[in-house]
Amino acid sequence: MHAQRRIRSFVLRAGRVTAAQERALVELWPTFGVEYRDVPIDLDAVFGRSAALPTVRRCLEIGFGTGEVIGGLATANPQVDYLGIEVHRSGVGRLLLQAEEAKLTNLRVICHDAVEVLNTAIQDASFDEVLVFFPDPWHKKRHHKRRLIDAGFVALLARKMAPGGILRLGTDWQEYAEQMLAVCNANDALGTLSADGTYVDRPDFRPLTRFEKRGARLGHGVWDLAYAKR
Repeated sequence: MHAQRRIRSFVLRAGRVTAAQERALVELWPTFGVEYRDVPIDLDAVFGRSAALPTVRRCLEIGFGTGEVIGGLATANPQVDYLGIEVHRSGVGRLLLQAEEAKLTNLRVICHDAVEVLNTAIQDASFDEVLVFFPDPWHKKRHHKRRLIDAGFVALLARKMAPGGILRLGTDWQEYAEQMLAVCNANDALGTLSADGTYVDRPDFRPLTRFEKRGARLGHGVWDLAYAKR
């Protein structure tokens, strides 16, 4: 009997990759890219160092889109190592161009399904901070099963976080925010950083993303969540 195929949280579309992004994917990938293999990655070897900082040493962003968050963070915090996971080549190419322009040495990228990467290539307790901002809300009820943030994925994230590590999530879709809140509050490995057990203010370090700006134009709210690994 064949194993049941896992439902993916994304659909790969043939989006337009510019000539500059295509060049980046070829020429800059050897510098910033990490090829996915189903064996644990030695992150110290990937970054060529073991970054040291009292609070955040290594940060992961899942589904970084065009790279505006992780690229800005890596530029502002050269002492922190940043790993981004994204499936769409255009976004990867755009971030590589940003990394080249800023001469970043603390940024690496994996272009693959984040669930597979976390399950097979990332060792437990690897990250001091994990960011998941504006994952696809799959707003139609019949598509809710495709949502990335569910109980199983939150448990997986918690395993990959170091003790005291921070998980930050954000969405501009209220019903999805409520789902995120429910599954994160139910995870015994995580403790909310919200005073009332609900949402938190947008973290100062995070720039307004294009999704937030679009949502604001449409009259949408934005909900941020933050949790610490117990």
